[in-house]
Formats: sequence, structure tokens, C-alpha cells
Amino acid sequence: MAIKVLILRNQYRDSVFLMRINDEVERQEGVNRAAVMMGTDANKDLMKEAGLYVKEVDAAGPNDLVIVVDAENDELGEKALSVAKSMVFKAGEGEKAEEVKHKSVRSAVYDSPDIALVLISTPGEYAYLEAKRSLVLNRHVMVFSSNVPVEKELDLKRYAEKKGLFVMGPDAGTSIINGVGLGFFNVVRDGPVGITGAAGTGIQELSSMLHNLGTGITSAIGTGSNDPKDSIGGITTKMAIRAFGKDERTKVISLVSKPPGKNTMPAILEELEMQGKPSVVLFLGYEGNRSSGKIEFAEDIEDEAIRAYRLATGKHAERYDVTKDQRLRLAIDGLSGDQQYIRGLFSGGTVCYESQLIAKRHGRRVYSNAPLDNELYIGGFDESKKDTFIDMGDEEFVRGVPHPMIDFRFRRERIIKEAKDKEVAVILLDVVLGYGANADPAGELIPAIEKAKEVNSRLVFVASIIGTDMDPQGIAQQEGKLESHGVIVYPSSAAAARAALFVAGRGSL
Repeated sequence: MAIKVLILRNQYRDSVFLMRINDEVERQEGVNRAAVMMGTDANKDLMKEAGLYVKEVDAAGPNDLVIVVDAENDELGEKALSVAKSMVFKAGEGEKAEEVKHKSVRSAVYDSPDIALVLISTPGEYAYLEAKRSLVLNRHVMVFSSNVPVEKELDLKRYAEKKGLFVMGPDAGTSIINGVGLGFFNVVRDGPVGITGAAGTGIQELSSMLHNLGTGITSAIGTGSNDPKDSIGGITTKMAIRAFGKDERTKVISLVSKPPGKNTMPAILEELEMQGKPSVVLFLGYEGNRSSGKIEFAEDIEDEAIRAYRLATGKHAERYDVTKDQRLRLAIDGLSGDQQYIRGLFSGGTVCYESQLIAKRHGRRVYSNAPLDNELYIGGFDESKKDTFIDMGDEEFVRGVPHPMIDFRFRRERIIKEAKDKEVAVILLDVVLGYGANADPAGELIPAIEKAKEVNSRLVFVASIIGTDMDPQGIAQQEGKLESHGVIVYPSSAAAARAALFVAGRGSL
């Protein structure tokens, strides 16, 4: 074994970019593990937890890029470092060979005064100051970073609101502004639906489904997970609604998040009503009053997409009826008498939450590391119980490793582990395409699916794909790969969840 280290001074790169490099380095011959991170104290702690910290890392500062490789020998370790270094400095296709680098937001704005928005992806401890500087310079801000204190977020958003500026985030994973994607996003066509929400994967699925139905979006404004809570009061959500209300291109406003705080929800709905435009709202798990003027309430993302499509185009689309799917009938016929449970392994937190809600509506109690009820909590690395749905993008899985939309190691291991439980009938998966995601998600899953079927040939795999024909991975190609290995694929996470329930319930839904 050999631990090799490379420190690149003053070479800041954002976390999504570094996740992709980390994933590629770990694919190199003879590499056991790797860490490609900025040299912050928090990241150094992560390296220590992962057993990848060596004395040389002490010299790295927050603006230094640290690459640590655990390889089988020195030669393979050096090769992996070379791959990482070349990826860091390689100019992207169609980009200039030399990019202009600035040491501050101020110098970047002065050099390029047409900059309208600043994307911040620094460690959370630094994100607040960079965001505040950007707002002082009258630029909109998207804070991809997490772990920004709520009181700091509130300060940023109140300050920005006074200046008529947007703060998307902190913890805003997805936005598409006038056709330009930020963070994790799918390539979708322009159209008449304006989306805002606190659910990153929810925005990805909703925008993708609208594209796949034949329409498109004006913009998708991610607000950050805290925005709808009473601690923030929906500041960005309400600003987005007002912006869509004034935008002549936006004919329908669509909103997706968990239920807002009890004081914030009426204010958001009132703001929607004031715009006078048809609106569709999905507050995941909300069971209250569903009648509010021009506002339609959806029960899941598939339902929201269908409603927004109808309001925008005047055309109707049908929900997928899994009870008529002969593939599921054949799968049920192949089950053994013991198989009765579902194990959901999700890269998207919104999909995990939505799938639990659907299961609950059909009378099933689901254990999770992000449960609907605290009494059903189970640690992500704990043994599954009965029906168990795991959000593999939860903090316990991503400390020191790339997001599961990029890195499939834990999901592959968990698939094989779940296959060994003879009471499991279905493994339910989400596959997320687009920029920021893995270049070939289906290809990453197939080896684990094949091994799982060697362990239990009766096991049924059900998956949804979030993506479009314009994504770099190609939705048709990804669907074809999965189906060629026996995976039953659906166009929405809600349909996939219903299909899994139908199989596990032996044809009852």
C-alpha cells in the first residue's frame, strides 16, 4: 500500500467539479480510495475519518487543492495523481485554454461588469462572507454550499430583498436561470412554466417531466431547503413567485417543496393568488385544504407535471397505470412465498421522501434514515428492517466522498447486501441524469444488479429515470441499458414507487 499526496497551491475548484475528479481517480488501476478536496479544516477532518490524512496535508490552506491517493504501490499512486492533476488543469471542450482567475468577487465583477449572478460553492464557513460581498456589489447569488447558519441565511436574504436581489440557497442544489443550469441540472427546453422550490431533485424531475411531455420552462429557481421554514419565512420563494408573475413568458407557476412553516404557508399561497396566474403547488405530505382559487394542489411530482402541462398547453396527459403493466404481472409470478418487502436506495432526497409518502398512502410503514415518522428512523448504515427506504445523499454518506449522483460505491454495496435478504421482493432505485451527475449511471448500477441476481434470481428491480433526451447521458440509452438487464423502468419516481408496491403486494395496490 502507498499513500501519495499532491497539493496544488491557490487552485480553488468548486465541490461538484472536485467530486467528479474524485470519482474518476478512484477508477484508476490499483487505487483503493482517494480524496480530492480543498484544504479546509473541515475537509482535513474528513480525511482523518477516512484514514487518508498524512503529515504533508498539514501544509495545505483553505485555498489549496489537496489530492490524496491510497494505491497498491508507488507507481500506480503517481499515475493516479497525474490523472487528477491533468483533470484539474485541462480546459473543457470549447473553453479557452487559459481561464482568467480572480482572487475575489470584487475583482471578477470589476473585470467583467456584465456578471449578473455569482455561484458560491465554498465550504459553508466561508460562504456567508462571499455571498454578502456579492450582494454589496449588486449581484444575484446562488449558494450551493451547505452548513451556513440559519441566522446568516436570514441576514443575507433580508439584505438581498431590500436591494431586489435573489439569494438562492444556501443548500440550493439546482437552478436553471434563463436556460443556464447551475449545480445539478437537466437540459430542458424553453417553455411557459416557471418553477421554484426547496427540493433540488424535485426541481430536476419536474423540469425533466415537463420537457418529456413536450413543453418546457422559463426558469427554475432553487430556494434552499430552509427557505420555506418559518425561520426564513419563504423570502426567496415569494420573490420567485413575484418574478414569475411579472414575466410575460411565464404562463403557469409551479412550486415544489416540503410543507412550509405554519406561518409561512399562508403567505406563500397569498403571493401566488396575487399574481393571478394558474399555479400548481406540491407541498410533499401536505394533507390540509386543497382549494385555493387558481391554485391546484398536486399529490406527487408526476401529478404536478401533468397538471402544469395541462394548464400551460390545454392538453391532457395520463398518469401511468402500473396495474396494467404485464411486466409486473410476470415479476409477481416469479416471486417466492417469503418475498414481501421493498428496499429503496435513492440518490435524491426528494424521491426518497416522496416514495415514503406513496407507500404510507397504501398502508405500508417504511423505515428510513430520513423517515416520515421519527419512530421509523434507521441509520443509513444500519441493517434494513422490513420496508426500508434509504436516502444515500444524506450527510452520513457524503462526508469525504462524492454525492451518490456521482459516486455509486455505497449503493452498489447496498444492492448486493439487500439481495441476501430472502424476504426482499423489490429493490427500488432512482437514476438521475444531467450535468453534475455520473456520466453513465446505468453502467455503474448494472454490475451490482447482476451480482444481486446471482444471489437471488427472483429479485425484482424497479427504477425511475430523471432526465431528458438532451442530457449528455441520453435518457433512451440509459433506459435501454437498464431494461436489457431486467430492470423495470418508469418515467417518474411516483410510478416506480407504485410499481414496487404493486409487486410487493402481490398485485394489490
